[in-house]
Amino acid sequence: MRLHRLRLEGFGPFRDRQEVDFDAFADDGIFLIAGRTGAGKSSVLDGVCFGLYGGVPRYDGSEKRIRSDHCAPDDPTSVSIEFTTGGRRWRVTRSPEYERAKKRGSGTTTVAAEAQLDEYVGGAWIGRASGARSVALELDDVLGLSQQQFLQVILLAQNRFAQFLLAKNDERQKLLRRLFGTRTYEDYQVALEDRRRESERALATAGDGVALLLAEADRVLAAAGLAADAGNDSGVDSEEAVGDGSPVASPGSRLEAAERGVQRARYRAESLGRERDAADDAHRRAEAEHARATTLHERQQQRLHSRAALAALEARDEQIARDRQTLAHAQVAEVLRAPIETAERAEAATLAAARAADDAQRRLAAAVDGFDELDLSVSDDDRALQDVVSDLTGRIAVWTAALESERMLEATLRVIAERTSTLAELDASVAEIAGAVADVPARLEALDADLARAQGPADAVDERRGRLSELESMLAAARQAVVHADAARTADEAYLTASATHDAARAAVTGLLQRRLAGFAGELAHRLQPGEPCAVCGSVEHPAPADPADDPVTDEQIAAAEAARDAAAAAETDAAAAARDARQALADVRARAGGEDVARLVERRDAAAADAERAIRAAETVTRLTEERAQLLALDEAARAERDRLADEQAQVREQLAGARARAEQDRRIVDEARGAHAGVADRIAAATRVRDAARTAAESLAAQRTTVAAAIRAREERDELVDASDFDDVAAATAALRDADTRAALDAGIRDHDASLRAERDRLRDLELALAGEPDEPIDLAVPRAALAAARDEWSRAVDAAAEAAQTARTVSDLVDRAHREQEGLAGLAEDHEIIARLANTVAGRAPNTHRMTLESFVLAAELEEIVEAANVRLADMSAGRYRIQHTDALAARGAASGLGLEIMDAHTGAARPAQSLSGGETFLASLALALGLAEVVTARAGGVRLDTLFIDEGFGSLDDDTLDLAMRTLDELRSGGRTVGLISHVAAMKEQIPAQLRVEATPHGPSVIRQGAAIVA
Repeated sequence: MRLHRLRLEGFGPFRDRQEVDFDAFADDGIFLIAGRTGAGKSSVLDGVCFGLYGGVPRYDGSEKRIRSDHCAPDDPTSVSIEFTTGGRRWRVTRSPEYERAKKRGSGTTTVAAEAQLDEYVGGAWIGRASGARSVALELDDVLGLSQQQFLQVILLAQNRFAQFLLAKNDERQKLLRRLFGTRTYEDYQVALEDRRRESERALATAGDGVALLLAEADRVLAAAGLAADAGNDSGVDSEEAVGDGSPVASPGSRLEAAERGVQRARYRAESLGRERDAADDAHRRAEAEHARATTLHERQQQRLHSRAALAALEARDEQIARDRQTLAHAQVAEVLRAPIETAERAEAATLAAARAADDAQRRLAAAVDGFDELDLSVSDDDRALQDVVSDLTGRIAVWTAALESERMLEATLRVIAERTSTLAELDASVAEIAGAVADVPARLEALDADLARAQGPADAVDERRGRLSELESMLAAARQAVVHADAARTADEAYLTASATHDAARAAVTGLLQRRLAGFAGELAHRLQPGEPCAVCGSVEHPAPADPADDPVTDEQIAAAEAARDAAAAAETDAAAAARDARQALADVRARAGGEDVARLVERRDAAAADAERAIRAAETVTRLTEERAQLLALDEAARAERDRLADEQAQVREQLAGARARAEQDRRIVDEARGAHAGVADRIAAATRVRDAARTAAESLAAQRTTVAAAIRAREERDELVDASDFDDVAAATAALRDADTRAALDAGIRDHDASLRAERDRLRDLELALAGEPDEPIDLAVPRAALAAARDEWSRAVDAAAEAAQTARTVSDLVDRAHREQEGLAGLAEDHEIIARLANTVAGRAPNTHRMTLESFVLAAELEEIVEAANVRLADMSAGRYRIQHTDALAARGAASGLGLEIMDAHTGAARPAQSLSGGETFLASLALALGLAEVVTARAGGVRLDTLFIDEGFGSLDDDTLDLAMRTLDELRSGGRTVGLISHVAAMKEQIPAQLRVEATPHGPSVIRQGAAIVA
């Protein structure tokens, strides 16, 4: 996997968007991530891990620490990383959950976590997954490494890879389990242990199961009253007895006794079954007799009901006859319904027409009152009234034309008044504008003079502001120089103290070694024995052996002194680096201050501030005067344009006023002729319209009256002719015989229903009389057959229950005895199976006969660990100049801890193995780095051969001396083969000098950090 680009925004110490181009370091192969402590170097690696896996190892997955503390509530937080794996290029973008300000109202709202996965295809990014869960599932297949594997093989975070070397067996087992996914073997162990316990329980309870089954069979037989007689069928041998004299039956004799009980239960079930069958036959016969008696009783009841129903129907014959006659008369009269109703409607229409004619005459008389322009003496002649209507219609048309002229006259008079008022307002506006711009020339002349005086100082405002900003920066640097001078002096003092401590520690080691050498003769002399050869000269005589030292030096004292010396050396190195950094920082701020002190820069800054303030005020004055001059010019131009517009409007209004007065005179003549004696044309039209409408209505009413009278005469004549030809004496008789359709239908339905019911009831009674010939009229009593049926049913139920209970008892006892036989036969097989399962479960769990106390999972992980150690030793041999080798050991761990996953260090100088905790800080770093690289190779192979084109290592190089650092750098340099890129985080000055390609993380004066990418910056 190769990383290409990383973008961070609102993440960790980075508030603004920062971008890292990893491809830019491809040619160098190794690049250094440098910066002061706390600037955010490790946060770059946190961003890589969060982008790929949605979590940060330093914060244990808590996203609440991911968002930058420098962010405002509305600032975004996001991480985007581009990488290539398997020949495909991907980009994943994530943002954590965080709080932002609400868009409406006060307070904050939670922004949900987001994730997006895109693939670069054909020159464009194409979305492949969205949402944290979907992206995580997709990345599982794309990356091929879990987060734990990634942190062990690609991103070797600060102090993490040393944990694997120094961990205890149990801790190492947990880590290897996560990396290699061997929890399945633990599941095998748990499953086998469960099977062992189950087998043990089954074996322990198998014999009890046989006894329980036989006891249950005895209990069932006893409950059914089938228990064997104690004298002859107990299944107890007379010879078998316990100490207190109570008999104990053997399994075989108890099974035989139970089998005899089964035979007794089956015999009883057969006997009761025969009794059940006999009771069933008797019950069927009783049911048949009861059914026959019930049927006869029901028919006798039906005959009585039918006789009563027939009598009720025959009693309604007279009423049905009257309904037949009424229906016949109604059907004959229905033929005369239409002429009778037509004559009645004609009479009503005649009366209504007469009333309408009278009303129309009255309305006409009321309309003519006050309108004496017409003679209406012929108001009772409809044709003469039609002529009046035509005459008035023509006059109204003429007056309506004049009505439009009347409306136009009123509008024209309003226009004349409006135009006269508008002309007066325009004259006043022209005079007002002339007065407003009278003093504009004088004001413009004064403004030009003021502008000329202020323009010179205003032109220098940018120059004076720049000078002020430069002096303020120098002043800030000078103040920082005061602080850095104290820090540099403190750092130098600490360096001097650390150097003195280191010198004293070295002197102490030298003194101990000298004392040890001086005391070697005494130690050898102390070991000499009379008559035995000397280990140095071989002589068996020892005339003058040296005296032993009063205060001998032990190995523990030398080791302690060496440890103190190494610690003092490390402290001196750290103090020297801190002193160099402090001096460099002091030189930087003094250079930015220009070599001047704070007091001088304050004076220069204050003077520059005063000059800048004067220039700013002058510039503000120029701006204000320029705006005032522009406003005056705009006012004068607007006034001239307004005067021209008002003059044009005055001419237009005068022309409109003259035309309106001419139109008003013409319309006034037309209106005077049309209104006559009325107040207006509309009044004359309204009066004439009322007369015309009333005359039209009166003419129409008179014509309608003549028509209805003639129609009524014809209808009466036709009705009377049809009634005379019918069976009715007169019109009144025919009208009385009429019935509506619903009444006729109801009469017909009642007659039909009565006839049908009468026929049906007679047929039903005849059939019943024939069927019951010879039977009594009164229904028979059902009590006797009902009692016989109840007794037979009770006997049958009792027999069925007894047979079912006996059959169930026989089946239960037979089943219990069969199960007891099977379990008795399976006891031997259970014992053999349990022995096999127990041995396998104990071996897999690390118990005897497993002499190494290694579980199955530990055994598998030990094989993996051997491969890791083999790969790690290839690197460690180079970095330690062949002195150290990591060695896997399967020795038993103390106090029951996990065995088989131990690591120890083989020291070639002594030829003995030693624990990893005995290594110095630098040696621990080299061994840990070699082990981490070996672990990376093995885990990568297990993950399907994922190629590692990018690798990160965070800190640890400061514990190495110069020679060892060179060896480590050569090893890391070999990792570049094949196009691999290695990123290192370190404060070691030598690495800054050796690695030109650098990614610098710098904290800004206001807090947030920025990332600068490029070559090393040489002080």
